[in-house]
Amino acid sequence: MIENTMTDQLVLAAQAARLLAYAPYSGYLVGAAILDSRGNIWTGCNVENISYGVSICAERSAICTMISSGEREICAVAVATRDGGTPCGLCLQTLLEFVRDPQKVQVVTVSDVGEPSVYVLGELIPHGFSSKDLRRT
Repeated sequence: MIENTMTDQLVLAAQAARLLAYAPYSGYLVGAAILDSRGNIWTGCNVENISYGVSICAERSAICTMISSGEREICAVAVATRDGGTPCGLCLQTLLEFVRDPQKVQVVTVSDVGEPSVYVLGELIPHGFSSKDLRRT
C-alpha cells in the first residue's frame, strides 16, 4: 500500500483532472490519477462524444498517457467523481493489464463531500481476465 502523503497527492491530482473533463451529455465529470512504479503521477479525464461508444473514461485516458510516455506498471489509482463512484468494469480490466499483483494496488475514490474510500483492485475485479488465462500452444 502507498503512504498517506502519496494518497493525498493522487487524490488532488484526480480532482484537478476532473475539472478538465468534457462531459456535455451525461454531466458526470471524472478525473483519474495513476501512480506508476517510478513514482510518477499520470492524470486523465473522461471525454464524451455524441457517439457514446467512442467516449473514453478518465482511468483509461490516464493509462494511455502513462503508456505513451513509456511506463508500464500501475501501483495505485485515484478517481474523483461527484459521488465517489468506482471505476467501471472496462476500466478495471484495463487497470488489471498493467499491475503485477491486484491485491497490492490501491484504488482510492473521492466524492464532492466526505472522506475518500480505499479499495484494493483485486476486490473490485476479483475474477479479471489476465494473460495467465490464455492458452498457448
